[in-house]
Amino acid sequence: MEQHAEIMPQARHVFVYGTLRRGGSNDINRLQPAPQPVGMAQVQGTLYTLGAYPGLRLGGDAPQAVLGEVYAITPALEAVLDRIEGIEEGEHSEYFKREVLVQVQGRSLTCLVYEINAARVQGRAPVAHGDWMRCAQL
Repeated sequence: MEQHAEIMPQARHVFVYGTLRRGGSNDINRLQPAPQPVGMAQVQGTLYTLGAYPGLRLGGDAPQAVLGEVYAITPALEAVLDRIEGIEEGEHSEYFKREVLVQVQGRSLTCLVYEINAARVQGRAPVAHGDWMRCAQL
């Protein structure tokens, strides 16, 4: 992943772990306005497969390292991501927006993470590893 030293003005950071990753079906790099790559990172949680896409539950009793990419994004791109992730008001939203501290390129960044609604993964087995792109290639 190409690295950039400058961060966009008014940018916020997002950690993407599934179809939004480079090469995924919703590759964030194909969206507009274009994001700025920051680097690879990991968060602690449990990754689940929901067929064509994954869901991440942060933390938990036995968290694993979930691999992802960090990007600087504008508010306009965040709105696009919200639509892709099905963000709605209330407890029935498919995903919820969370902020977590992520170590990337030797620094701590507060990143937006789209966490799956626990009800959507109830009864599903977690992915044995924390890399969705490995699942997508099977």
